[in-house]
Amino acid sequence: MSVLDIIHYGNPVLRKVCKPVNKFDNINNIINDMFESMYEADGIGLAANQVGIDMHIFIIDISHTDETDDTHIFINSKIIAFENEKEIFQEGCLSLPGIALDILRPKKIILKYQTPDKIWHENKFEGLLGRAIQHEIDHLNGVFIVDRVTELERIKYKAELKSLEKESKDKMGKVTEKKGFLL
Repeated sequence: MSVLDIIHYGNPVLRKVCKPVNKFDNINNIINDMFESMYEADGIGLAANQVGIDMHIFIIDISHTDETDDTHIFINSKIIAFENEKEIFQEGCLSLPGIALDILRPKKIILKYQTPDKIWHENKFEGLLGRAIQHEIDHLNGVFIVDRVTELERIKYKAELKSLEKESKDKMGKVTEKKGFLL
């Protein structure tokens, strides 16, 4: 297992819609690396594109709460229904370090997804797990928490967002230079 770098806001890979998983051959290695990376960053959820993998996978571990004792792996997931009742809750993001925003989301969702054994499931989720699922699915669709707030709220974090964008562009330039290319 290896720890992968968390990609920050400003990197265009985070705005892409991730590809569905069709081949499950190496899936367990990818998932193990994702868990290692998430734990290293002190996160509770991680989408594959946050570590540069273009696959429709995300993981969640909220076992430190009273809500569940299990870790969760979701592949090719889709919210197929949600409750009209919504609530506001503050969310942070590993790709937006230092930024936490109040986000309005449905309290309950029904999710269709696969697990690493390729079996399809359909379950109802709520609470922190339901919220984390919605957050990670947003990532896989190229959506950030800053996209879910008003322009006025986003302006409060303008300096931090610009700094993250610059950091991402600088990092991408260094990676490209190492490969012998220029941006």
